[in-house]
Amino acid sequence: MYKIVLQRTLTGILVILFVITMTFFLLRILPGGPFDTEKQIPPNILQNLEKKYGFDQPLWKQYYIYMGSLLTGDFGPSYKYRDRSANDIIKETLPVSLELGIVALIVSLIIGITAGVASAISPRGSLDFISVVMATSLVSVPNFVVGAILIYFFSVKFNVLPAALWGKPEHYILPCLTLASGSAAYIARLVRSNMLDVSNELYVRTARAKGLGKLSIIMKHIFSNAVIPVVTVLGPIAAYMVTGSFVVEQIFAIPGMGRFFVFAVSNRDYSVVLAITIVYTIILVTANLVVDIMYNFLDPRIKQKEAS
Repeated sequence: MYKIVLQRTLTGILVILFVITMTFFLLRILPGGPFDTEKQIPPNILQNLEKKYGFDQPLWKQYYIYMGSLLTGDFGPSYKYRDRSANDIIKETLPVSLELGIVALIVSLIIGITAGVASAISPRGSLDFISVVMATSLVSVPNFVVGAILIYFFSVKFNVLPAALWGKPEHYILPCLTLASGSAAYIARLVRSNMLDVSNELYVRTARAKGLGKLSIIMKHIFSNAVIPVVTVLGPIAAYMVTGSFVVEQIFAIPGMGRFFVFAVSNRDYSVVLAITIVYTIILVTANLVVDIMYNFLDPRIKQKEAS
């Protein structure tokens, strides 16, 4: 167990270093820069700005200096928000993105597992048909379309929920539903297919032959084994809820990292782009590590394989 955790941790560190390196050099290679504006800056001022922020140094030296600052926890200054650093932006926006992602994850799990179980209990029934059609549709439809539909009906047509802003309980409903829709549909399909597969296993048929109640068989034998693959995808889904909220934060004017990331990319704000990318990568790596640990506890067969 400890060997697996150590191995995954080291792999995660290598992934983070690779992402940092690739992002750093790709940002420098791409055309344009943080000081490119509609109004052309005089050459002498541009030269002073480049010297101030170290852009006059060779690329390898810029990377060396940045990595040294990164080891101290300094993401660097923002080149567009002169009165704020990249650390300030992360401190302000990360809690908002985490809050949105966690609530959306809980919503997707509740809706997805409930719909999947209800669909698997009565296969080829009317409830199963509705669940499959809804799940297939939501998986296929992009987030911005779902968000636009929800805004039209609940904000414009019926005027029962706000279409933007953040901070009050009613502000969470539409963006969380929008962000959770695709993942909830995927979880519902996964739970349904796994429960139908497990229901044909020999130990389930043995439980039926022993006369166990239907609810007991579903919860103790079918659902408990069918939910294990859901835990496997929980890491990427959890990371997606935080990192995949770019469009949702733009649509609903939520002051999270995704919204600032879009602005930073368009403005070539190198430090902010790198800072948000690093934070997103750490979240993704950590989520996958947690899932690996949970999977070892939930599925005893993995421990047996490790022991052998």
